[in-house]
Amino acid sequence: MIIVTGGAGFIGSAIIWRLNELGTDKIIIVDELGKDEKWKNLVGLKFEDFVDKQVFIDHIRNEKILYKVDAILHLGAISSTIEKDADLLLSNNYNYTETLARFCLKNDIRFIYASSAATYGDGTKGFDDDEDKLESLRPLNMYGYSKQLFDLWAKRHGAFNKIVGIKYFNVYGPNEYHKGDMRSVVHKAFEQVRDTGKVRLFKSRRPDYKDGEQMRDFVYIKDAVDMTLYFLENKEKNGLYNVGAGKARSWNDLVKSLFNAMGKPVNIEYFDLPDHLADKYQYFTEATLNKLRDSGYTLLTTSLEDGITDYVKNYLLKKSYLGY
Repeated sequence: MIIVTGGAGFIGSAIIWRLNELGTDKIIIVDELGKDEKWKNLVGLKFEDFVDKQVFIDHIRNEKILYKVDAILHLGAISSTIEKDADLLLSNNYNYTETLARFCLKNDIRFIYASSAATYGDGTKGFDDDEDKLESLRPLNMYGYSKQLFDLWAKRHGAFNKIVGIKYFNVYGPNEYHKGDMRSVVHKAFEQVRDTGKVRLFKSRRPDYKDGEQMRDFVYIKDAVDMTLYFLENKEKNGLYNVGAGKARSWNDLVKSLFNAMGKPVNIEYFDLPDHLADKYQYFTEATLNKLRDSGYTLLTTSLEDGITDYVKNYLLKKSYLGY
């Protein structure tokens, strides 16, 4: 049995979609559905059972798991980069993860968990997924720090010899529709173009970056899924790994690709970056994929243009989800 926490969420539901395509439906989804519409991500998926996240962790703590677990893919987390409740983030993103990791290590269960590129902070320390450099990283927000804390825990306890941490960069694609402000700019920009015919982007506050030329590593969800499941299939591969496109692209590149995919003329309006975001804003991110490639992963990543075209034409315009 494969357990996917956060299985109704963006990356989690996409993981299950791909597992279904590969012929696997012995899956237990762990999540909480709340009041948004992420339940729609589940409609086209095949799985064995759905378990509330608190019920599940209570069963883990009390050793009441009644089925044989082969792997836990831990994608569940509070993913808001602007969440202010530090205790809430610690409980969900650090303590919950530690409990699952200890359970898997004790019972020889494959454990793959979501870290984040937010742990790299402003990027001045680079984007190298070398565990030996973890202590030098300085996240810019509490979300990133909550992820960093578990990475450090795993290193201190020698867990990276047996588990896998995935540092996801800017993932975009179908099934993110419920995420509100945490949706990718691709999805937000699509709605802006649809409703107003233009896209609004932050102006740059740095002279070395022109407006809209701030850069990110944008990775299509289907690539992120393939990279993650590579570690499910190759159980001898362990450690901390970046998952991204491996090439930084500008916001201008992104929205121009979106306009082209929608068949609309490019129309960009730049506006001031709010003061409260100024000291937490990343001007450049780019995943180094050498470690992943050296481990044996050979699939090419989707170009930004091709990823956006697929997303727009096969999902956004059709209002469709992975699986249906």
